[in-house]
Amino acid sequence: MSALNGQIYIGVDGGGTQCRVRIQDAGNRILAEATGGAANVRLGQDFVWNTIRATIDAALEAGGLPQAVLETASAGFGLAGVLRPEDCAAIAARGGAFASLKISSDAHAACLGAFGGGDGGIQIIGTGNSSYAVIGGAGIPRGGWGFVLAERASGAALGRDALLAALQAHDGFAFETPFTRALIARFGTPVDIVDWSEEAAPRDFAALAPMVFEFADAGDAVALSLTGRLAFDCALYVDGLIALGVPAVCLLGGLAPRVRPLLPARLAPRIAEPKGDPLDGALFLARQGRTEALERAGS
Repeated sequence: MSALNGQIYIGVDGGGTQCRVRIQDAGNRILAEATGGAANVRLGQDFVWNTIRATIDAALEAGGLPQAVLETASAGFGLAGVLRPEDCAAIAARGGAFASLKISSDAHAACLGAFGGGDGGIQIIGTGNSSYAVIGGAGIPRGGWGFVLAERASGAALGRDALLAALQAHDGFAFETPFTRALIARFGTPVDIVDWSEEAAPRDFAALAPMVFEFADAGDAVALSLTGRLAFDCALYVDGLIALGVPAVCLLGGLAPRVRPLLPARLAPRIAEPKGDPLDGALFLARQGRTEALERAGS
């Protein structure tokens, strides 16, 4: 309990699947961690705030810390779904329990964590895709406009493109391979694929990504073309970040380890390993020590 004599910092990484909380003292010692439910601001401000508070409360309980520490704690939130200043302001208005609170998009916090608060760029290759740069402390977003409008370089895009390739092969407009046949068989018939797609979420399309890579590893021509296109699209985003002036780019997300070996060799010198995770970025915000709501660009 001696740590309570010093400053307490609370970092929150609020994503579309889960909310993570980490509490540290002034010496960067982790006092407690907890995981809760979804905390994407598109789910509703009240819903997200309740999730964040419940997860913070769980962390306090796990660390044996009293609720009273919140009154002097500095907090930093990195939240998914942040597109405009109002998104952060609505959450910040509920944050009176803290001595200070700073909020940004999850991409901004992830970039700060990856580069220890310094300049750099991140390319997220997960269920969705997002590119983000921090230069001189200001954030610059690229992409991340959602599955319907502009999904490329992601697991969801890979799954969607795989289904299209299978249907085109079935119709005789493209090559039929073991992969295209297996993918249709997974659902039953082409009509079953259409029925499924009408209710499917991006994460459902992304769930097909491991199958694509499995067949690509076995040398299937269609699967190889799909993973090649994924890497090509990712390289476009990485090139875009480099053009902005970042010194290096970190690849993040579940598909990053599979995509990295497929990128052009010329990019290898510009790809870096992350120094920290999004929670480290949220804690960096907390340590800046002023109550503020940041816009999507993090400026």
